[in-house]
Order: sequence, then C-alpha cells, then structure tokens
Amino acid sequence: MTVEAEPLSRLRQRTSEKWRAYPDDVLPLFVAEMDYPLAPPVAAALHAAVDRSDTGYIGPDDRTQRAFADFARDRWGWEVDPAQTRTTTDVSVVIVEALRMLIEPGDRVVITTPVYPPFFELIPEAGGVVEEVPLLEGGTDGRGWALDLAGLERAFAGGAKAFLLCNPHNPLGLIHPRAELEAVAALAAHHGVFVLSDEVHAPLTHSDATFTPFLSVSDDARRIGVAAHSASKAWNLAGLKCALFVTASPEQAERIHALPIEVEVRTSHFGRIATEAAYRDGRPWLDDVLRAIETNRELLSVLLTDRLPRARYREPLAGYLAWIDLRELGWGDDPAARILEEARVAVNPGIDFGAPGAGFIRLNLACSPEVLTEAIDRIAELDRR
Repeated sequence: MTVEAEPLSRLRQRTSEKWRAYPDDVLPLFVAEMDYPLAPPVAAALHAAVDRSDTGYIGPDDRTQRAFADFARDRWGWEVDPAQTRTTTDVSVVIVEALRMLIEPGDRVVITTPVYPPFFELIPEAGGVVEEVPLLEGGTDGRGWALDLAGLERAFAGGAKAFLLCNPHNPLGLIHPRAELEAVAALAAHHGVFVLSDEVHAPLTHSDATFTPFLSVSDDARRIGVAAHSASKAWNLAGLKCALFVTASPEQAERIHALPIEVEVRTSHFGRIATEAAYRDGRPWLDDVLRAIETNRELLSVLLTDRLPRARYREPLAGYLAWIDLRELGWGDDPAARILEEARVAVNPGIDFGAPGAGFIRLNLACSPEVLTEAIDRIAELDRR
C-alpha cells in the first residue's frame, strides 16, 4: 500500500477547518489535520454503517475498547484492561472530565511549556489554575528538550495537585524516555499529585523511536495516573468524536466509571465505529502514512539547510508537526503573522504554546512533498528581501 497526499484541487473541496479558515491563495500548514485520504478500512466501516442506516445512539458495546487494547498490546507491549476504559467525545473532554474528578476548584495543575495551546483553557474549564514548568531547552542526550524534573518536584512540593503531561509532546514531537516517566511517577506519588497523560500522538511514533505509555512504567504511575487516547490524530478522525479514558488501577477505574453517563453517551456512534476499524484494521495504512511523514521530516531538514539556514529545526520523533526556531531571523515573537501576511502560508504561532515558544512556529508535515517545498520556498523568499 502507498499513501500519498491528495492534490490541492481535491483537498480544497474539504470543508474542515484546515480548508475553510483561509482563502485559496494560502497554503494551510497549521491545524493538525492530514492531507492523506481516509484509511480504506475506516471508510468501508463508515459506508457500511450508512448502508444499514446505523445512525442511532451508541449502545452497550465494548468493541472499540477491545480494539484499542489489542493495538496497545501489539504496538507498545502494554496490557490494557478494556473494563478499565471508557469512551467519550474527544481528548479535550477526557482532560476536562478527568481533572474535574481529580482536583478541587482552585487547585494548581502543572503543564510543561511550550505545549498544546488548549491546555491553557482546559485546566480553568475544569476549575484548576495553570502552573507552568517549562521544558529544559537543550535537553539531554541530544534530544533538544527535556522535562525539568527538578522544576516538577518544586511544583509538586509547593502544592500542585495534578500534572497534565503531553506524551508524546506536542509541538516538539518529543518522546519522553521511560526513565524520566518513572521519575515523574515517583515524584507525583510521593507528593500526592495525579498525572493525566495526553497520549493522542502515540500511534504516530516514528520508526526510530519507542513510545512508552505513562501507565506502563510503574505501580506508582498506575495508581496516580489516567491516560487519554484517541484515533483522531493518527487516522485523521477528529470530526468523528471518539476518545478513551484509560486507567490501570481499580481506584482510577472506579473514578472514571463514576462520571455521569452523559460523558460516555455523547460519544459519536460513527466515531466508535471508525475508531474500532482504525485500531483493528487500519495499521497497514498507518505504517504507510508514517513512512510518508518520515520522508517529509527529512525533506524539511534539507529544505531549511539549503534555503533558510538560520532556521533551527530538530526532526520530531512522533507526530507530523515540526517545531521551527526562527529567532535568528529577527522576525519578532510571532513570525507566523508575517509568514501568513507576506508569504501566504498559515502556520501556528509558537507564542500560542507558551512564553518559551516566542520566535518559533509549528508547521504541519502531513502534506505532499510539493506543498511542503512550496511553503518553505515562500518563507525563504521573505528572508531574502
């Protein structure tokens, strides 16, 4: 199987955010949507549901959870008990509802910036207060960035009640090593801190990296942790609305099953059908997409070295989002604004990911090599002016 990005003429027929937010003269490389066609097993499952007029409410059915458990075992060697999981609409809802059950109003919740911008809004929605512990830029072992374990310990000891972990880390495509996750779990358990691990990018781990589920690292992690999973990023299913609470201890499983029934029944019926098909039968398609993404991450390295040499970029180890440092170009804290206005390329402003993102952009790699090349050419032209 070979998966290729669809041509722009066809992509512009889509009505999702990526293709409706800007005029047609803008190359949209911002929001995390991929330009590849839907995985055939997912499309077939959805067509079959329409053919049988299967468009009602979700029923008592755990096939989606069992498909996820099989995927987790086969991909990551992680044994998940489907009975300790529960579905809902999307990862944001997992985060908000999990935090509501884990913290009290006014409790502080730690995030490690630069990080996925909605984290800044989801924590207050759940009644919490954001506390930032920025990643260490430069990192260890040549990884570019790393968790600040000393900073996390200070925050935990200072009274934070939860840690919203991004694993793998968006926007960096950073894979947190098992040893660091073990250390986080031990620190959190010692200080009575819950850890909520957003693992939506985990299926998009590249061939030269190994993803470690937070709940797999230790008994401490299983006792104090909850994970958020979804097929939405890896199979481009965000509009179908299905995600999973995943736990690995009786105590946390009891908590998620005590949530109101409406948290679960708002799951999209089509979302569950598509998610089961993705985890069960969409693995060959995913592998092919990952090869295309890895080709593009390497192409981006070549393009930047050749055409925008003052840019700094470290290839991601997961996902299809590139984090590019443009500070040496002198384009200010928000270079994305100039890139959109003058180059007609839409990328995410790094500053939206927190103060450490000033001068950076996030760029979506899940496009054709031709679109990626055109985008970098347009941006590079600004540097020549």
